[in-house]
Amino acid sequence: GLALILLSGAGGSLLASPTPQKSAQDVYLDKCSVCHAKDGSGNTAKGRKVKAKDLRSAEIQKMTDADMLHDIAKGKGKDMDGFEKELGADMVKQLVDYCRSLAKK
Repeated sequence: GLALILLSGAGGSLLASPTPQKSAQDVYLDKCSVCHAKDGSGNTAKGRKVKAKDLRSAEIQKMTDADMLHDIAKGKGKDMDGFEKELGADMVKQLVDYCRSLAKK
């Protein structure tokens, strides 16, 4: 009887533990680097084809957080999808911060 109680207790706690949240860097590398490149330069085959912006450039870095948030959340032009529905508003905010950090590297 005791073994069953212990096992069911352990199983319950395993089910309750939340899945680890991906970092903004992980999400960027997964979703954004295809076009914008790992370093933000936009220097990838697909990035050059769609004329992806260099995220490190003054043009992008001088954008307001609100404008950057909007572009990531809702998409930009015909080539960049919006990611808010898939990633959630909080991750979109983290991606803005991550894009800002690329200019400092």
